[in-house]
Amino acid sequence: MRLRWLAAVCAVFAIAGLAVLIPVMAPAGEVSSTFRYTVLAPIQHGNLEVFPVVANVSHDTRDFLTLDEGLRSGDVVVSESGSLTPLIRPRRGEMPNRPSRGGAQVNQLVLVNNAKRPLILLAGEIVTGGKQDRVIGKDRLVPAESDPIDLGVFCVEPGRWTGPKVSFDSNGSTMAQPAVRAKAMGDKDQDQVWSEVRNAQAQMAATLPAPAAAGVSGGTTSYAKVMENDAVKEKVDSVAAPIQHDYQSLIKQLHDRNAVGVVVAVNGEIIWADIFASTSLLEKYWPKLIRSYAAEAIVSRVRNEEASVKAAQQFLEDLEGRRETVETEPGLYRHTEISGDGFKAFELTSLLPRTGFDLHLAKMAE
Repeated sequence: MRLRWLAAVCAVFAIAGLAVLIPVMAPAGEVSSTFRYTVLAPIQHGNLEVFPVVANVSHDTRDFLTLDEGLRSGDVVVSESGSLTPLIRPRRGEMPNRPSRGGAQVNQLVLVNNAKRPLILLAGEIVTGGKQDRVIGKDRLVPAESDPIDLGVFCVEPGRWTGPKVSFDSNGSTMAQPAVRAKAMGDKDQDQVWSEVRNAQAQMAATLPAPAAAGVSGGTTSYAKVMENDAVKEKVDSVAAPIQHDYQSLIKQLHDRNAVGVVVAVNGEIIWADIFASTSLLEKYWPKLIRSYAAEAIVSRVRNEEASVKAAQQFLEDLEGRRETVETEPGLYRHTEISGDGFKAFELTSLLPRTGFDLHLAKMAE
């Protein structure tokens, strides 16, 4: 369902033929808004600000499976495209047979969802293994008990094209940082993704002491492995852990208010927003999301500036674009890309029976 500006909601009383408007008052730390989402005061650590977002409506998302859940259970299998027969769905836990020779391609993987629940894939999620690590390029839904599907991905490991196995795993809680996600989602260009991966790797190395920096800058070409480097993990966790703890505590307090997402600012500049259909769906993605935001903050030059709640609310509400591109898989999902002045936004809408709501909204500043 497309996000639209909603009409201002006021209490209107007719008194002696005159309309008297009673303004809606917002709690302290909020901006009065009748938009479907309301931005709250930020949680801050260093140059990273995370603005919690609450919704006036929450949806039941219990029937949806995440990639991490599916890979852990074995219900979801990802493999190099040349290793699968594309039209045969295997039995639970099995991969299709008859691997081909040399059919793997950088920007193609094949995924099988053997679960009895539809699978959500988010752009920016990283799968590791095969001939190269890959990042998912677009939000989408995969039906329950699906046939193998081609999965649009980008390589985030320039330099390797070999591997001991053809299957993939979810690398813990790895989500590409916003700068890398933006190249996959917005630019859709492999060379630009590789360039941003190298840039992120170099910037991260520059924040570390010399011995640790050498291991990051020269030890691997894998974005995922860089993020799992002990020195990098320590640095990212120093930013992510306090915010993760504070927000998880806040989510519990705001559960009845439908906490569903965040607006993110680095150095006082709003860069990103991730909004979900429910609090429970946000909670599943939150650990990997906060680490991706922290990674972006670490490699950004620190300035003593802060973003305002009003600016974060305006960023979230501004979804009127110059151009829209819509891709639909009837009865399953709709993916809408909105290009506006200084931003791109991406909406994943479920079209499954008894749904018809947005599962995820991502918005990036340009």
